[in-house]
Amino acid sequence: MKKKRRTGIILQVAILFAIGAVVTGILTYFTQYGLSIDSVQRQMEGIGGEVADEVMMAVKEYPAYEWLLEYWHAHAREMDVEYDVAFDAGTRTEEKCGVFSQRHPDLQLKYAALADIEALPAEDQKLYAEIVYSWVTTRVNQIKQAFRIDYLFCVTSDESYSSQFFLFSGADPGAVRGTNYEEVYLLGTEISITENESLREAMRSARQHASHWADAGNYVDYYAFLGEVNGQGVFVGMTYNLSGIWKTVNQRTWQETAFTVALQILLSLLCLALLYLYVLRPLMKVKKNIGLYTETKDSATVTENLSRVHFRNEIGQLSEDFVSMTKEIDDYVNRIEAITAEKERMGVELNLAARIQEGALPSRFPPFPDRTDFDIYAVMDPAKEVGGDFYDFFLLDEDHLGLVIADVSGKGIPASLFMMVSMILIHNTALSERSPAKVLEKVNNQICPNNREEMFVTVWLGVLELSTGKLTAASAGHEYPAIKEPDGHFEILEDQHGFVIGGMAGIKYKEYEIQMKPGSKLFVYTDGVPEASNEKQELFGLDRLVRALRRGEDGAPEEILATVNRDVQMFVGDAPQFDDLTMLCVTYQGKSE
Repeated sequence: MKKKRRTGIILQVAILFAIGAVVTGILTYFTQYGLSIDSVQRQMEGIGGEVADEVMMAVKEYPAYEWLLEYWHAHAREMDVEYDVAFDAGTRTEEKCGVFSQRHPDLQLKYAALADIEALPAEDQKLYAEIVYSWVTTRVNQIKQAFRIDYLFCVTSDESYSSQFFLFSGADPGAVRGTNYEEVYLLGTEISITENESLREAMRSARQHASHWADAGNYVDYYAFLGEVNGQGVFVGMTYNLSGIWKTVNQRTWQETAFTVALQILLSLLCLALLYLYVLRPLMKVKKNIGLYTETKDSATVTENLSRVHFRNEIGQLSEDFVSMTKEIDDYVNRIEAITAEKERMGVELNLAARIQEGALPSRFPPFPDRTDFDIYAVMDPAKEVGGDFYDFFLLDEDHLGLVIADVSGKGIPASLFMMVSMILIHNTALSERSPAKVLEKVNNQICPNNREEMFVTVWLGVLELSTGKLTAASAGHEYPAIKEPDGHFEILEDQHGFVIGGMAGIKYKEYEIQMKPGSKLFVYTDGVPEASNEKQELFGLDRLVRALRRGEDGAPEEILATVNRDVQMFVGDAPQFDDLTMLCVTYQGKSE
């Protein structure tokens, strides 16, 4: 037979460590990536709030900022503004400031109150709105550049949030301002956002909660609510391009993952080395000695080899336990050998006892070849090597036939010894006493005084007068006999029962008579027949016994017993035999003319 190839412990553990490293790497990557994303989002959220606050401060530092927002929204197409004053000389804005100062020398532009602005003529209100717009745009440009935001703007939108109206936008130096996509939108530019649900939801949420994020892939939009103008909401908005940040996050995540996996691999190799030195190598030594003991049963050599395993751990304990086990096995084998020898001796003695018991029972059939006035047959099948049942038949004289069947309590050797004593006593007593009742009485009185084990025997004893067919019988607690008349069928005869033999001294027994005719048949048995049970624990019973007797009732005694035995065996099946099966059948033929 081809030996199955086995995988070593080190390889198995290495595979587990490798799987653990892969799993750890995957978990580390996703965990670190998620933490990095959360960190970036928190950072962006913080920056978004800070930028929004800066933009709002740039607008709200003017006392009339609400008026300015309304004016810019209402007169966007009429205003003449400069968007990049910080990078240009700003001559037009400076000129406008000079003109405004000449006209209103007592009014400071940066601190003009709402009442002061409303008191100005329309021309000067427009001039004021244009100057402040350029200043605010310049400040927003600075905020955008300082925080490196891709897009920074202020827009208005109605309650449907279907479009955005741009009030101002921040720009980098050299950026192109216009109304086209990806240009820095001019004042009054209006775009539709009907299909951009994330932006609409961001603005809707910002109006309710003051600020909100909108995630759109590599871009993240942030909105903060500034106020209302002309019935529309005013929002400070900004857009971050996160593609570079995601790349950095991804690289950093891979680096941390690689470091974690490399560290785990290093620790795994260290664990494998320690596992080999302190676990596998001593285990291999124990395994080698187990194989040695299996082949040679040399416990002394194994004990000497394993005494060198000095680890004070489970392996050392395993080594000590195996040494102890080898000694116990040696002791056990010695005991088994002794028990086996004793069992073989007992088996020989049991076989001898079985042969003695078998020899004590009449076993030659026909027993009286020269007699034609009766036919008899009997069998005894013990449940163990020897049994407690017995049968007996013998001629008391030329005209009287003694019939005995008995069942000793218990089984095995004690029952067989009690059976031999009872059989001899009954046989010898019956030879000198013709009354079955008297025979049982005398035997009972002989057994009871020395019956220390309190065993007993049930007995049916009959004496058949061969010349007349008169059967005189007595029962000491035995099973009912079955009788068949020449022109009838087997029937159970409920005879009078006396007390069992060996139960109590001084018992008197009653006897009865049966008149047998030529062709009549008598069947007696022990309780092992009706009490035979199958695997369902069902009993064979008297009804099945009668049916079996009637099926074979036309045959000779030997055939009748064979029929009953066959039915019992078929009923019992594979269930074990718990009691002896003993049967005796006699056919009375009568005197031939």
